[in-house]
Amino acid sequence: MTIEEVFQDKTIKAKAKVSIIGDWLINKELPVDELIVYAEKQKAIDKATCIEALEYATKKNPEIADENTFLYVTQSLKNDEPRIKWESAKVIGNVAKLFPNELAKAIKNLLPNAESTGTVVRWATAYALAEILKLKTDNNKTLLSKIEKLSEKEEDNGVKKKYLDALKKVNK
Repeated sequence: MTIEEVFQDKTIKAKAKVSIIGDWLINKELPVDELIVYAEKQKAIDKATCIEALEYATKKNPEIADENTFLYVTQSLKNDEPRIKWESAKVIGNVAKLFPNELAKAIKNLLPNAESTGTVVRWATAYALAEILKLKTDNNKTLLSKIEKLSEKEEDNGVKKKYLDALKKVNK
């Protein structure tokens, strides 16, 4: 079965598509670059499913992401579609530790999403920013104060908790 066939098969539900493709990535039956090329040609809903499959796979095995993957999801944070934003942010959170020298651009693209009206976008963004903060890179010089301000303004407890947990770990 190919990616195309998975997406065309209407009997396969969205979550099943994610796990099928995600497992292919984990088992190296599908190169990540091939998934990205496919995703780029799709409408927003299928592109988001591709990125969600990437999130599923990187949660289990972050090492499947290479620099091209990281740059792709960093760029995808600017997409208008909320689901693409939140799935991309979750991938960044999963793999940030592998790309300590590439985080500045990701942070730049994440910060506007921290002010999104969508709670899920803000939660995923908080997850990614928190994971980056915990790495204690040079980015923390500016990121720390921004996360402190975001946590003060945030009204959703789930989103706020992501920030506060990271701040506790960093301030130990």
